[in-house]
Order: sequence, then C-alpha cells, then structure tokens
Amino acid sequence: MTNKILRVSLLAAIPTLKTVLGACLLTICCLAMTHAQSDPPELASWLRNTNGRVGYNNIPADVQLVRYSANYVYVNSTGIPAYSIGPWPMNPNIPTNQNFVFKIARSPAINTGTKTSTQLGPIAVWINGAAVFNALDGFSYNNQNIWHRNAVVAEATSFDQCLGHPAPGGVYHNHQNPRCLYSADSTHHSPLLGYAFDGYPIYGPYGYVNANGTGGITRIQSSYRLRNITQRHTLPDSTVLPPSQYGPDVSPTYPLGLYAEDYEYVNGLGPLDRYNGRTGVTPEYPGLTYAYFVTINADGSSAYPYAIGPQYNGIVVMENITTGGHVAVTESVTVYNPPTSVDEKNAPPHNFALQQNYPNPFNPTTMIKYQLPKFSYVTLKVVDLLGREISVLVDGLKEAGFHEVSLDASRLASGVYFYRLEAGSFIETRKLVLLR
Repeated sequence: MTNKILRVSLLAAIPTLKTVLGACLLTICCLAMTHAQSDPPELASWLRNTNGRVGYNNIPADVQLVRYSANYVYVNSTGIPAYSIGPWPMNPNIPTNQNFVFKIARSPAINTGTKTSTQLGPIAVWINGAAVFNALDGFSYNNQNIWHRNAVVAEATSFDQCLGHPAPGGVYHNHQNPRCLYSADSTHHSPLLGYAFDGYPIYGPYGYVNANGTGGITRIQSSYRLRNITQRHTLPDSTVLPPSQYGPDVSPTYPLGLYAEDYEYVNGLGPLDRYNGRTGVTPEYPGLTYAYFVTINADGSSAYPYAIGPQYNGIVVMENITTGGHVAVTESVTVYNPPTSVDEKNAPPHNFALQQNYPNPFNPTTMIKYQLPKFSYVTLKVVDLLGREISVLVDGLKEAGFHEVSLDASRLASGVYFYRLEAGSFIETRKLVLLR
C-alpha cells in the first residue's frame, strides 16, 4: 500500500516537475541568448577549441585563444580545421601547425584612397582559424607578371573534398568556398565564415535578396564573368598589349578561366561590387555592415573571385600581411572567455560533415566519423562500385554531436568501395579502399 501511495504521489507531481524544469530550461536559454546577443560577432563567431579536439595529424584544431582590446581582436590558431582534410593528389606539401596570431579590426572602415591588393598567402581567416588565400597561385605566363594563373583552375586536381590544400611551409588554406566549414542552405542566410584583414566579415553564398534584409533569400552572385575572347591580346580594362606581352591563345591547354585576366567586372551583373562585397543587413549585423561573400555558381561550383576580389575594400591591418599571420600583441588585451552557460565543451558541431575513414586503405577494419548539428534521421551505407548495397552501418535517429562507427570488412574482397551518409537534405559520399 505504501509503494502504491508513493507511485500515485510521484505521478501527481510530474506536471509540476515538468513546469519547473521547463521554466529552468527557459531561463537558461534566455540567459544564453542574452549573452550571445551581447557578445559582438568579432568575438563570438570564432570556433574556439575548448574540448581538446584535434585535426590532421593530431594537431590541435581550430582557434586556441581569442583576446581583444577596444580596437582589435587577436586570434590564435594552428590553421588546422577540426574536420577531416586531405588527401592532396600531386601536392607534396603537408599541413603543419602554423601558430597563427591574426589581428582583426573591431571597427573597420572603407578605404577611400588607393585600395590594397590582396597578396599571395593569407588574406583573411575563417572562423576556425584556417587561412584564406586569394584566387592566384603565384605563377604568371612567361613569368611576366601580366597573365596571372588562377589557382582554382590550375591546381584543381590538388584540392581535397573541402576545397583546400597545403602550401609550401604547411599552410592549409582555401582559395574558394570552404564547404566543410558550414552547411549551405539556400533557404537561410549563410553563416558568418570569417574575417578579411580589413576587418569586414565574410559570409557564405546565400543572403538577403535586398541589402536592407527584405525580399527573401537568394544566391549572392559575383559581378565578374568570363570575357568573350579567344586570344589574350588585351586586358580586362581594354588595355591593348604589345605582342611580347600576349598571353597564350585560348585552347584546351590554356582554357578560358586559367588566368585571372580572363575575367571582367561588370557593374550591376550581380549584387556584389568589384571587391566581392556589399553594404547591407546581415543576421550578425542588423545595423548594416560591409561584407564579403563566398561566391558559387548555380551548380555549386566556385565562382570567381571566390571570396574577396583582387583588392580589399577596407583599410587593411598590414601586420597580418607583413608577418604572414604572426602578429605580435603589443597592447593590453583581455581574454575572451564566455561563461559556462554557453561554453563549447559540450556544444554540437556547427555543420553536417562526413569525414574520411581512417585508416584508408585499411584491412580489415576502419573507423568512419560524422557530425550532426541537430537531431537527425541518419543512414550510413557502404556500396560497391556498381552501387550495390554491401552494409548498413547506421539507420535511425541520432542526436546532434560527433559520431563514429566501425566497419569490419573481413568478409569483403579487396577493392574500392563507397560509404554514403544521408541526414535530412545533407548527402555526402566518400571512397574507401580495402587492401589485403
């Protein structure tokens, strides 16, 4: 009888407990939201590594430290993302810990004088501390510094699934869309992906139709296009070159787009200016900001000039360039360390991702890791070269977070297989190799 009375009492208390818990959760959420809103994006947007996560070659990943003064934010990073990177076919370089310290202006300003050209090497930093490079690969036709080679075209075979690769010296970087950093969604404004060295934010490819934040969401298109040329005798500004400075005729060996000068800026072709940005409203800057946008084509391929145009629109913090991203902090700064209510130790990842299995090639077992930014129904299957289903590793609802599953291929023949992750609208396939 006593147990029965206790059960009845507990059942009667459940609605009250739910109400109390709900109120507590609401309070916590409100506190977190208030804190998130009070922290400016140049502080709060960085992917700080508070849980010891590692990336390529077990190097600490993402951003290790954020400090700030009244005028600047200092970002320490290894330059290594937390998501899986590589391999890089025909690229002998290996990513290494760069020990970067970037300096970002907190109150950026438009440069009303002579604009600063984007240089080779880092020109901006993604929110995970990895470097952004411009469109060029450092080579020019006949070494004349006139026809500058487009890295996205010339080095296409060396990019990994995240559209990045390492430079000499071990700097892992993207010349183009960092597609593993976020989950592209054509129905929502893209997230803030990084900051240029002039202090202005860089967003993903989708934004508001109108700069004032109205009109829905659209793909923010570049205002550059390929020139209608078959011979490289003139520059985009109509300068006629002497024969000694001609570039190679357009051909399969030298396709249109191989050089930056194959593109021309057309005012009004898209919503972006010649610097690949515009002034407008964004989720993080409801009071207007100038912002750059990662540009892609309708099919998802990268669109020139990819992130930042040939020049910056703002006043550049030159220490980032002169030190190669190793700025000395010479002023009093405060460590940015949000309270535990919004600590990242147990925070879910920011995007969907399927990592490359490890080891690969393997025999007979390998580990597959994937991440979910939200509660999702997930299927993870292995298929052969003909698309025939070999194994179902995951089929069901999974919580947001980092997941891993082991594949035991002891009953399979040597060869190439594929594994495919589906989680809502996110679909990604990778190759694995079984060698006995």
